[in-house]
Amino acid sequence: MADLQSIKTRFGIIGNFPALNRALEKSIQVAPTDISVLVIGESGVGKEFIPKIIHSESRRKHQPYIVVNCGAIPEGTIDSELFGHEKGAFTGATSTRKGYFEVADGGTIFLDEVGELPLQTQVRLLRVLESGEFMKVGSSQVQKTNVRIVAATNVNMMKAIQDGRFREDLYYRLNTVQIDMPALRERKGDIHLLFRKFAIDFAEKYRMPELRLTEDAIAYLENYAFPGNVRQLRNLVEQMTVVEQNREINSVKLAEYIPMNANLPAVVQKGGGGNSSSDFGSEREIMYKVLFDMRSDINDLKSLTSELIKSRGNSDLSSQEKNLINRIYTPEPAQNVNPNSLLYFENNNQNQVHHPTIISEDEDHHYNDVEDIEIEEARPESLSLQNNEKDLIIKALEKHKGRRNKAADELGISQRTLYRKIKQYNLEE
Repeated sequence: MADLQSIKTRFGIIGNFPALNRALEKSIQVAPTDISVLVIGESGVGKEFIPKIIHSESRRKHQPYIVVNCGAIPEGTIDSELFGHEKGAFTGATSTRKGYFEVADGGTIFLDEVGELPLQTQVRLLRVLESGEFMKVGSSQVQKTNVRIVAATNVNMMKAIQDGRFREDLYYRLNTVQIDMPALRERKGDIHLLFRKFAIDFAEKYRMPELRLTEDAIAYLENYAFPGNVRQLRNLVEQMTVVEQNREINSVKLAEYIPMNANLPAVVQKGGGGNSSSDFGSEREIMYKVLFDMRSDINDLKSLTSELIKSRGNSDLSSQEKNLINRIYTPEPAQNVNPNSLLYFENNNQNQVHHPTIISEDEDHHYNDVEDIEIEEARPESLSLQNNEKDLIIKALEKHKGRRNKAADELGISQRTLYRKIKQYNLEE
């Protein structure tokens, strides 16, 4: 039996993390047997090394070793790929074909992403594991095979069983021995070693100087989550080897490739109730709430601008302020409008925002000489948006039993805005 270090050297495995060593040791121990093995780990952690080690250290090492990516084969053809088919079994079956289990007789099959297998195929696989028997698609003749199965998945198998996506009996049949591969973020001490290994490999491949990390860059990598694990680190080193001119890499440069805050924000409900059937749980209502908040902010901004200009008067406005007013109040396009026209407006109702009309002025006319001001009422909003806004307010009030302060917090608006909306939609009762 080979020792641990020789296995690492032969397969190019870098690292001394205890969980990694334990996974490799279990692989060496079970290799001489015919026990089925299930490798568990996130995508990109290197699960594919385990079946290679098991096959190379077993009595089957001179027999075929076949890798099958179960997630990459269409559901309609996977039975044919694994077990073969007879001529005429289905449209396009112009000849008899051997499946992987027949070709790999006496050897090892690695079923990668086994959690993606269709339920019908899982029944066939269970029979192979229990009795070594299978039938080709379109055939009634039972065939025997002597195959060692090693499977791997990044799926939460217990949840898949609960959801009815994976057979419980097949799971326990595959999981005679379970080998867990640790994520890269758990192997902080191995990250720099892996980076150096990849840097040497790619420097030789592309005939370029080797990348080197500063101390702060090493600390940056060790604190990064690496959702793509070793595969992500390898791709990062390859990219930087080709792109970067400076061969010394610091944390600032690393942040350009793998920023710490790259994760998307999660939507969290307020109140901590954890009720999945909350009135505000659907994506559509969240979108309406965002639009509602944005529109409220715009209306508040318009009201504030109106009050400021009324208090100062038209004659005190600078050209920049006039441009700002035109940007805030976005009128409908008008033809033959003087580009130097000024927007005048007057707000006679503090609870209602009006859109001003465009009053053209001659080139010789001054803003402080304008006397005629016309006010155009705000155009009606989208009916569906109003209805959903009203529904959201009603739901919030019902949820919090009429407590307006709680309802305002739920909606993410101020109490003053909520009171105005209650009056606008006649919801006071």
